[in-house]
Amino acid sequence: MTNPSVRNGKDTAEGDHVQELVVLLGEDGHPIGTAPKEQVHHTNTPLHLAFSCYLFDDAGAVLLTRRALHKKTFPGVWTNSCCGHPAPGEGTEAAVRRRVREELRLDIDELSCVLPDFRYRATAADGVVENEICPVYFGRVAGPVRPDPAEVMEHVWVQWDELRAAARLPWAISPWAAAQIPLLDSLHLVAFR
Repeated sequence: MTNPSVRNGKDTAEGDHVQELVVLLGEDGHPIGTAPKEQVHHTNTPLHLAFSCYLFDDAGAVLLTRRALHKKTFPGVWTNSCCGHPAPGEGTEAAVRRRVREELRLDIDELSCVLPDFRYRATAADGVVENEICPVYFGRVAGPVRPDPAEVMEHVWVQWDELRAAARLPWAISPWAAAQIPLLDSLHLVAFR
């Protein structure tokens, strides 16, 4: 599945169309190849590498985003600040910084991996499956959020207590965020809040 004409995780063999690649993983968490992102997510999604990031402002509020409606997985769902996939050969921290810049047009001042071994599998209402080893990061940002509408349709800053008590929120959150938040809360990472 690996394509030799890959530059920065992008397949350049298809002319003008740039194809994003994701890193496929074996059950032991080690890379076993790559595949085009647009072909990976389906009803039998293979295990692959991803990340989740929760961004905090100087007042300790956390940024939630609502996924654009055309996203293949969990469209229109509220979730953590930013999710993505490291490109082949790209470090996960570099991928987090890249995707935050691309999706939210923000730079991260501080970044810390807080759940390095998080793994989940979730099935959307349409049957599309997420199946990821997904390290979770906390980051601190400053400046206005200017989301790319192709990625994020809405965003809101909330206090951690509001996020923790998800039942009080007027919307449902993604299954990965629902699984991550209690784990993150148990770590008592007050430096970011």
